[in-house]
Amino acid sequence: MRPRILFVDDDPNVTAALKRSLRSAPYNVVTAEGADEALKILATVQVDVVVSDERMPGMSGSELLSLVCRRYPETIRIILTGQASLEAAIRAINQGEIYRFFTKPCNEIDLAVTIRQALQQKELLSERHRLLELIRNQTAQLEQLERVCPGITGVQKDDSGSVLIPSESSSFEQVVQQMRGGSAPGAPAAPSGKEEGGPAPRGNKAA
Repeated sequence: MRPRILFVDDDPNVTAALKRSLRSAPYNVVTAEGADEALKILATVQVDVVVSDERMPGMSGSELLSLVCRRYPETIRIILTGQASLEAAIRAINQGEIYRFFTKPCNEIDLAVTIRQALQQKELLSERHRLLELIRNQTAQLEQLERVCPGITGVQKDDSGSVLIPSESSSFEQVVQQMRGGSAPGAPAAPSGKEEGGPAPRGNKAA
């Protein structure tokens, strides 16, 4: 599925120009003319990157991106502003945790490059979350296995992570038995107090 980019600006000429700037990119570009319309789109479809103007009637761009940050934290957030004031930049960074801050009119090439980098970062973060979830699941499975068979996860490994077998003559069953902490199959049995193979006891003769 192609990444979806959402441009938000109360001036339709601006959103049309931004959309044209990405016409050759493999993206699904949608536009909104205000924060309310943008939030409706976000509630309906998955959006990978939001690029919003700061100064809009009603809700500002920093306020919109702050909501996006709380509701859709995996969505990358970029803000555009015609007035590059320090106050606006600080507000956008603190409230919306934005990825980049652009002044209008922005360079189309710079914006396209930034969106591509933002998507790469999003992919890396998604992969990181997937691997962390995989590790948590594997750890839980190992803990469950250890509870069922104590000692089974306590295997010896070399520097490369390969499992070390105690000896070449050891069978798989012996290795498993040793990991469980028991004696290996085929090992001499402990003395039982009776000698095997001795003379059978004699019964009493009848009178």
